[in-house]
Amino acid sequence: MEEVMLIRRAIQGDSDAFEQLLIIHSDRLYRTAYLYVRNREDALDVIQETAYKAFSSISQLRNESFFMTWITKILIHCAYDVIKKKRNLVALEDDVFLQRGNPEEKLDLVEAIRKLPEKTQTSIILFYYYDMNLKEIAKTIEVPENTVKTYLSRGKKQLRKLLGGGYFDGQRNIL
Repeated sequence: MEEVMLIRRAIQGDSDAFEQLLIIHSDRLYRTAYLYVRNREDALDVIQETAYKAFSSISQLRNESFFMTWITKILIHCAYDVIKKKRNLVALEDDVFLQRGNPEEKLDLVEAIRKLPEKTQTSIILFYYYDMNLKEIAKTIEVPENTVKTYLSRGKKQLRKLLGGGYFDGQRNIL
């Protein structure tokens, strides 16, 4: 309930409330940015640009319950902007996603996901890593829900080919 009040205050222009929201969600925002840009400095740049763009346009947010979907969408666009500017792949410096399970398998999975097309990659990450439902993903990447289903299906098939199967059997959280 406190978060909803912070969102409402932020929508009304309260920069302190907006800052609190960023602090609350900083871990998730950082991890998402890192997944896309693959290094700490660029991830922090993405977060900074996301914060600026989000604060500049938060008055346009109509429903408080979609705050995370809305800011994640902004973050993904900012991450793609950084990727397009760099266009060269940067190796992982410190993989924040290898917290449990076999590190070699996790690295293989992260590398395989990176080989997927952009929207497929985003759909896989949001569905399996952030447990977003199809509707939330569709709003985030601005495509119909059935298109998200297609991205997930094709993505899983491509990952099975790249990895030899096993990663999706009975698991929702793959990262």
